[in-house]
Amino acid sequence: MSAKSVRPLIVGIGGTVRSPSSSERVLTVALAAAEAAGARTVMLGGDLLSRLPIYNPNDAEHPPERSALVDAIREADGVIVSTPGYHGSLSGLIKNALDSLEPLRQDARPYLDGRAVGCIVVADGWQACGSALAHLRSIVHALRGWPTPLGATVNSALKPFDEAGALKEPWQVETVAQQVVAFAKMWRPPAA
Repeated sequence: MSAKSVRPLIVGIGGTVRSPSSSERVLTVALAAAEAAGARTVMLGGDLLSRLPIYNPNDAEHPPERSALVDAIREADGVIVSTPGYHGSLSGLIKNALDSLEPLRQDARPYLDGRAVGCIVVADGWQACGSALAHLRSIVHALRGWPTPLGATVNSALKPFDEAGALKEPWQVETVAQQVVAFAKMWRPPAA
């Protein structure tokens, strides 16, 4: 099977230490949309991310949680990050996960290079949504990723989930996922 015929792998990073968090539930919607667009998906949620040690650039050890994160991103054709917005920025949990990608520095595709990255923020208010999204997009740029044209924001103050727990208006989140998959398909290396 050629590299072009294999479905792209989209890795989702998101959540909080509280499960199920709103940001993790929204990430689940995004990954379902990515699968519907023809991708394979892997979710690295709050449970795994909360066990990541705080990133230390002098730490030569790679605990299994960091190895799982780094290995998944290394294989990824695209990434979707869903973070809560805390006090105008992304959560420390998500920032720590992104900092923990440092072992990719020397790879042929360093950090998030050559990968579309969908950015999603769930926050209690539009101001927090906007500023956290801007910070997340800046971090993705610093990691050499390509933020999708649309970044999604979900205002939790507006009660975005229905009684069954479904996201009432998923179009932004689904569009971000579709853009990640479309770009991942375009950027895949040619068949060997």
